[in-house]
Amino acid sequence: MIERLAPALSRRSRIGAVAALVAGTAGTVFVSTLWWSEPGPLPGSTHLAFALFTVFCLVWVGYGGWLLTHRVPLFATDQVIAAWIGLAASLATTALVAAVAVQRGTGTGVALAVGGLFVAAALALAVRAHARRAALLRRMRDLTGRE
Repeated sequence: MIERLAPALSRRSRIGAVAALVAGTAGTVFVSTLWWSEPGPLPGSTHLAFALFTVFCLVWVGYGGWLLTHRVPLFATDQVIAAWIGLAASLATTALVAAVAVQRGTGTGVALAVGGLFVAAALALAVRAHARRAALLRRMRDLTGRE
């Protein structure tokens, strides 16, 4: 069964990889253009936010490119990586939004509540991805007889 695995990505994985690549590229272009076209000086926290969003978009570009170039069975490694990217992005964005809310004195309740929902969803996806990968690796070991 292991030998029958195709060395190419499934159609669903290819579509997801292309979507990550295109969305990351579009996000990078959009955020960078918006950042550099601002008419006046920006506060430090705004520069930090723009830099953070640009980095996240570039990470998705790298993820999509990596996924498209891999020609071996990944055993859900791609899902684990995507889940960790999503978790890191949601944690960093929540922290940044909360810091801006504190700086402005508007209270952090709403920012932390909404950010907490995103972090919880990303964490649930990360746990699910790790469980799926572990199950696939267990099945591979059972089928190949390797320990």
